[in-house]
Amino acid sequence: GKLGRYPPWPGKIVNPPKDLKKPRGKKCFFVKFFGTEDHAWIKVEQLKPYHAHKEEMIKINKGKRFQQAVDAVEEFLRKTKGKDQASSHNSNEEKNRRNSSEERGKQSAGEEKRKASLSEGKLKKGTGEGKKRVSSVSSERGSKSPLKRAQDQSPRKRGRPPKDEKDLTIPESSTVKRVMSGTVAGFKWPPSVSEPVKDSDPHFHHFLLSQTEKPAVCYQAITKKLKVCEEETGSTSIQAADSTAVNGSITPTDKKIGFLGLGLMGSGIVSNLLKMGHTVTVWNRTAEKCDLFIQEGARLGRTPAEVVSTCDITFACVSDPKAAKDLVLGPSGVLQGIRPGKCYVDMSTVDADTVTELAQVIVSRGGRFLEAPVSGNQQLSNDGMLVILAAGDRGLYEDCSSCFQAMGKTSFFLGEVGNAAKMMLIVNMVQGSFMATIAEGLTLAQVTGQSQQTLLDILNQGQLASIFLDQKCQNILQGNFKPDFYLKYIQKDLRLAIALGDSVNHPTPMAAAANEVYKRAKALDQSDNDMSAVYRAYIH
Repeated sequence: GKLGRYPPWPGKIVNPPKDLKKPRGKKCFFVKFFGTEDHAWIKVEQLKPYHAHKEEMIKINKGKRFQQAVDAVEEFLRKTKGKDQASSHNSNEEKNRRNSSEERGKQSAGEEKRKASLSEGKLKKGTGEGKKRVSSVSSERGSKSPLKRAQDQSPRKRGRPPKDEKDLTIPESSTVKRVMSGTVAGFKWPPSVSEPVKDSDPHFHHFLLSQTEKPAVCYQAITKKLKVCEEETGSTSIQAADSTAVNGSITPTDKKIGFLGLGLMGSGIVSNLLKMGHTVTVWNRTAEKCDLFIQEGARLGRTPAEVVSTCDITFACVSDPKAAKDLVLGPSGVLQGIRPGKCYVDMSTVDADTVTELAQVIVSRGGRFLEAPVSGNQQLSNDGMLVILAAGDRGLYEDCSSCFQAMGKTSFFLGEVGNAAKMMLIVNMVQGSFMATIAEGLTLAQVTGQSQQTLLDILNQGQLASIFLDQKCQNILQGNFKPDFYLKYIQKDLRLAIALGDSVNHPTPMAAAANEVYKRAKALDQSDNDMSAVYRAYIH
């Protein structure tokens, strides 16, 4: 990228930790950024000498955090002044070469994991680069969240060693500060995949499942732009960048957008679509929920059919298969407004049979259909950090690009209709089962005389540590069951996941056990509480 499009930051080239493997591809150095705890592998062409670009960099960055970084650089330079810079540089290069040669014969199970976390007000960043083949990429967010970045799991190929780096001129040795003038290089798509979406936000994870015999994920993965907001409390939170001239690279589509269903998820989605400059017409079964969005600039649709007929792309996010079918097939429903060229995107979490049926009736009227259920909760929806699982009309997926960038941090395209429904149910099955296990552990600790807080502290120090675990446990310990994800909906997803297992004769005993506990919680009037209220099913 051009210098200034993504704020450059001062850093120094250092030796990487022994267990951190160097990425394949172009030459890169391990850089520690000043004023933060951040570090990353940075390509040579993204590094610039500190002194030559210092003034330009200071003009671009005005923030307090950046000024602290510059102060740290100057302090470092004062301390190291007088040292033999040339020998220092040569020594650093020798270490880099030695580090590379040690890795040469090894085949790693997975490349470097990059994490960004908020800890004591410090933001850790990871920079992904190059084309990657991954088994999973996930990131979560929150005021204390570890944000897991692109995880490259390609095994390193044996073969020629990395090119010698001695021809690289570095005027100021390893103490020289280099500026990262861009984030991540552009990605080339495989020949079998069409060109990436135009005007896409380069900070939005975008994945495409290649529908070939060999399962592989082809994608363009770049971290969604984040801005750090200092709150009055002094704590730091990460928020998705807005669409101002400084931060924004999302160009809202000029297509008219419709949105049906303003529940926990739909409300946050619509709010973010409006913030990013989209033209949105809204409808909800209980009309008063529309008022807030009308004030924010949305238009009001009287019926689903009217919304579909007046908009180019209509999204829907409702509670379950019955609601999804009623919305399309009912009186003044979506189907009444479908004519050739109209687009319908169903974001509800339903079963594959339901979504396939809806796709067929929409397409039979000349419409275009995409399923796009979302993984997340109310908080992530409000923050525009959902994970979108899409399948169906590939062209429509691309047309939805700016909308997905506004509402989410990552989108996956999974091929034919039904795939996203199945994947979404599996994701929620795992999440629902895990939540029940957490509740089971907390209540067992209580009845055996163990401190629940200490159990949480121990879990947070171990390999299960996650935002989900921490937030749900904290809420349980505080007796706060305000819904972030309704208990009745996670039970519905478990039920549908078990049915999915039944359809292919695959055992799901863990999900079945968890489902019974959620059913007990529902019998105890916990349906409209958060899924963490499954805890109450264990209290004797």
